[in-house]
Amino acid sequence: MRIIAALLGLFLLAGMPAAAQAPEPPAQVRELLKLLGEPAVRSWLDAELKKAPPNAQGAAESSFSRFAAERLALTRARLNRLGAAVSQLPQELRDAGAVLGGELQNRSPLDILVLVLGFGLLGAGAEWAFRRATHAARLRAEHAPFDTVAHRLRATAVRFGFGLAAVLVFAAGSIGAFLMLDWPPVLKAIVLAYLIAALASRVALLVSRLLLEPRLGADDVARYRLVPMPEQTASFWHLRIGAFAAWFAFGWASCDALAALGFSDDVQSLVAFTLGLGLLLIAIEALWRRPRLAAASTSQTGHRRREALDWLLTVYLVLIWLMWVLGLWGLFGMAIVALVLPLAFSVMNRAASDFLAPANDDVDPAPSASLATVYVERGLRAVLILAAALFLARFWEIDVVQLTGQDTLLTRLVRGALSAVVIFLVADLLWQVLKTLIDRRLAAAQGAADLDDEAAAREARLRTLLPTFRNFAFVALAVVAVMMALSAVGIEIGPLIAGAGVLGVAIGFGSQTLVRDVIGGVFYLLDDAFRVGEYIQSGNYRGTVESFSLRSVKLRHHRGPVYTVPFGQLGAVQNMSRDWVIDKMTIGVSYDSDIEKAKKLVKEIGKELAADPEFAPHVIEPLKMQGVEQFGDYAIQLRLKMMTKPNEQFVMRRRALAMIKKAFDENGIRFAFPTVQVGGGDAAAAAAAAVPVLAAGKASAAAEAKA
Repeated sequence: MRIIAALLGLFLLAGMPAAAQAPEPPAQVRELLKLLGEPAVRSWLDAELKKAPPNAQGAAESSFSRFAAERLALTRARLNRLGAAVSQLPQELRDAGAVLGGELQNRSPLDILVLVLGFGLLGAGAEWAFRRATHAARLRAEHAPFDTVAHRLRATAVRFGFGLAAVLVFAAGSIGAFLMLDWPPVLKAIVLAYLIAALASRVALLVSRLLLEPRLGADDVARYRLVPMPEQTASFWHLRIGAFAAWFAFGWASCDALAALGFSDDVQSLVAFTLGLGLLLIAIEALWRRPRLAAASTSQTGHRRREALDWLLTVYLVLIWLMWVLGLWGLFGMAIVALVLPLAFSVMNRAASDFLAPANDDVDPAPSASLATVYVERGLRAVLILAAALFLARFWEIDVVQLTGQDTLLTRLVRGALSAVVIFLVADLLWQVLKTLIDRRLAAAQGAADLDDEAAAREARLRTLLPTFRNFAFVALAVVAVMMALSAVGIEIGPLIAGAGVLGVAIGFGSQTLVRDVIGGVFYLLDDAFRVGEYIQSGNYRGTVESFSLRSVKLRHHRGPVYTVPFGQLGAVQNMSRDWVIDKMTIGVSYDSDIEKAKKLVKEIGKELAADPEFAPHVIEPLKMQGVEQFGDYAIQLRLKMMTKPNEQFVMRRRALAMIKKAFDENGIRFAFPTVQVGGGDAAAAAAAAVPVLAAGKASAAAEAKA
């Protein structure tokens, strides 16, 4: 590095005006100074000086102002070189003409152009023959079923395969035939660059056609369009994408041709920036003339917002071009990613949602379709993010291969950041797959009908356990992903894990109630004490189980209120929704009633209820009379019993009592009720006789209030 600095010092001294008494330098020094004046040598010296480690004094003087001054100096130097390239362009054009004339020798440019067109026509002919030979197969592929996700994937893959095969046949017919002949090296590089540019343009058009399917007037091609949009919009964007890709590819080939002809780097940059103006104009024209939505075009507010957004995007595109011209590569890469990545995400989500959706809304998608949606969306998102990371690494001059062999702080941080991105992408994919499977199983369990008791109990248990398992899985995946990301960055996670363990023990001792609630909930679930949708009672709390968390359960009372009961306070649980329920009723008839006749009537009513289609599925044992329960003061108490499914006894009891009342009235069986017979006109006797009636009325009111 000292030698490089000394050489640079000699070069700077050579540019200063010599003093009158200074002796003329030796011939070797003059040759050295002449060599230092070469652009290639100057570029190499600049690169080596940039690689040199800064000394302590330079490190101490580094600041934002110094960085800005250096950046401004580099920008000014870059613009000066571009200005000088304009004056150098005529001379370099003459030099390139001389090089090209030496390459052509006895051939005229027209002959070369005819040969290149001939190679292109040869490739087009080979492609035509391929399409003619595969016409029947392509027709079968176009008329293949397109109803399910599997059919769409297969049809899209076949169409892309045929299109790519046609492009490869064109490449073999044009580039292959060109390479078979012996060409001068410069001419060979130029022609090959333009043929590769034509091939790249074809591939871009193939991908655009696969996504947009812009054939207007064809009613049967809209189903092949991966990105849902109207036909006019698809045709508009297909044309702009093709023009942008062709301009970019042939512009790149032109820059390669200039390099092969010996043009300087500054002239190549000048031509590249000029061609970049064409890309900028194509992007701005597409931005301002893109099809508008009807609602946005008719609304005045929407029109103003759209116009303001168009102006902002136009300025943004111009700034991107200026960053490229000024050599601000880091900002240029970030600006490109910030513009393209959200747009790519939006297009990908729309395409995946439309392409992987079920064909008919009334048909439930298969589990494989949901998983395919997750795989495609998350997989494409991961590919786009990794591609953006590599793109930024290219413009930030980060060599990913060299990162694996270096062990500096910066390289460790960059490697850790890339590893963390990969870890989070994999964790996101695993979580989405697991969440999709659990949600589909929950939907199937909630929509299950016409199941036997065992299957219904199994589905109810799944509805109870799967939400808790989903929460545990999310927490576990998040913790593991964060720990792995921290480890990839270089942070020791051993002390974190140990500290978390100590903190957990401290929290456990400090919050015993919380621990008791959580552990109690685990044992309730293991014992299968209750499930979502079951009616339970515990102490003063009763209701239908709506949901539960790690520490509490939510009970919906039949009158509406919701109880949130911690598991630690739940205690013994009375589950009223398991297996069967025996409902017993007591009715009182008068002493002159026919008990046997009443028993037969109750039995007939039980048979009618068991035969009723509304109540038959809920009857386990029909209604029957067990006999005389006791002799009361004014009635014979009859005990009735029936066995039903849980939570169905209330409706059946109301129906049974109504039928019993009607049947007893029709058959002369009277229900007993308190009566009072008063003899004589003694008021005291009447008052004494009224006491039992009042007492009976109070007892009846108390019983009703208790019920």
